[in-house]
Amino acid sequence: MLAKVKSVAVFGIDAYILDIEVYIATGDIPYIAIVGLPDAAVKESRDRVKAAIHNSGYQFPYKPMTINLAPAGRRKEGPVFELPIAIGILIATNQIEVPDIQEYAIVGELSLDGKVRPVKGCLSMAFKCKELGIKKFLVPFENASEAAIIEGIDAIPVKTLADTVGVLTSAIPSVPCKVELSEVFRESSGYDMDYADVKGQEHAKRSLMVAVAGNHNVIMVGPPGAGKTMLAQRIPTIMPSLTLEEALETTKIYSVVGLLNPGQSLIITRPFRAPHHTISTAGLIGGGSFPRPGEISLSHNGVLFLDELPEFDRKTIEVLRQPLETGSVTISRAMNSVTYPAKFFVCLALNPCPCGFFTDGQKVCRCTPHQIQNYMSKVSGPLLDRIDIQIEVPSVRYSELVSEKDSQSSKDIREKIAVARAMQKDRFRDQAITVNSHMSSKQIKKYCVVEKAAETLLHQAMTELGLSARGYSKILKVARTIADLDESKLIKTEHVSEAIQYRNLDRGLWK
Repeated sequence: MLAKVKSVAVFGIDAYILDIEVYIATGDIPYIAIVGLPDAAVKESRDRVKAAIHNSGYQFPYKPMTINLAPAGRRKEGPVFELPIAIGILIATNQIEVPDIQEYAIVGELSLDGKVRPVKGCLSMAFKCKELGIKKFLVPFENASEAAIIEGIDAIPVKTLADTVGVLTSAIPSVPCKVELSEVFRESSGYDMDYADVKGQEHAKRSLMVAVAGNHNVIMVGPPGAGKTMLAQRIPTIMPSLTLEEALETTKIYSVVGLLNPGQSLIITRPFRAPHHTISTAGLIGGGSFPRPGEISLSHNGVLFLDELPEFDRKTIEVLRQPLETGSVTISRAMNSVTYPAKFFVCLALNPCPCGFFTDGQKVCRCTPHQIQNYMSKVSGPLLDRIDIQIEVPSVRYSELVSEKDSQSSKDIREKIAVARAMQKDRFRDQAITVNSHMSSKQIKKYCVVEKAAETLLHQAMTELGLSARGYSKILKVARTIADLDESKLIKTEHVSEAIQYRNLDRGLWK
């Protein structure tokens, strides 16, 4: 007997439909052959499926059996196919009858007692089902709210193999999971942190407001305990709220990696990722025999924070240069390659010297000039050249820590940023970009018009600071953003002056 069951697999962050064909032959020597480029986890499915069928009250056939995962030319991985394989076996042995089985797509891992375990990438699978017109999608109970986000399909949750058989044979009612997007956004869109918690550091908060307003990457230099991490952790709270499209794209990445919380249907808040400096290149950019997203893709539509930057392996942080330019990362292997989105706001932080107190007026630095130079040289010039805003974060004075003065809240900052972003959206309404940091040379020439006195200041800065052409462009982009925050169409001298102040490393303050 032959049975065919549809299932869904994930490649990268996208999914594809595959057919699971179960053929049971006549013969006295029982065996199970799984073909179609399965990995070790797929091959192990035969034992879990056998135990699950027995413990669910059905009979497992002891006959020659071939299970084909088509298309055969694509490598298959993971236990996601176990539930459809079990259903295929039950249909091929005439233990159940499901005339409309081709109307369903089925995914799920099986435990030995017949329970259905959650799988990774269910959101991408639901996208593919909708795209191909498959209306009924049987998913593990824990994945149902995630799949139900996609309108136009019925995400039907099942807890056991017996439940699945009941739904397919209409022995038990099919009840699709329902999710209200408005309710999800309302319940999950808040942050636990706020810039009102940060005492002092008004200059740093101002620079971060400028950075977020124009989507300019930033690096902070300051002694330990100055608040660099505290400032970075609150960057998502002043960024514009995720759109539905951004939320879906971000959730797809987290779903594929298996980082969604149980019952979580959508990621509403912007991601904040802060990998440790011991991270490998593959961990940062992604990799593996079956390529997996790295930290830069997990930061997509959010913030990537690299603290203690000189402690990272230099080759590891150099891989940031290409994603910063393109907004994506391609991982190539011998048999395939996959591209992951990687549009992230990068925030870097480091101490000014090995001991950390070179710029601290309260503590004495014991590092030699040679040690300081070696420490700072661990960060490559080409990478720093791609960072728009470079700022100093000094130690917080006692008077600022105990001050009762209200600090500017994230909500207030976000409202000012919204005005600047609206101006940029209107400016680039007929173009492929939406923020100032992505302007090309041609667009800089068109939109970064400066007054006469500002041109003189720019010329002086280029001469004295020895700025590269990219550094010059960065100053103009940042000045354009500062002007947007002031709701000014013309870039004035004060805007250029402030933008130059955000090139601290170019001005040699720590060399």
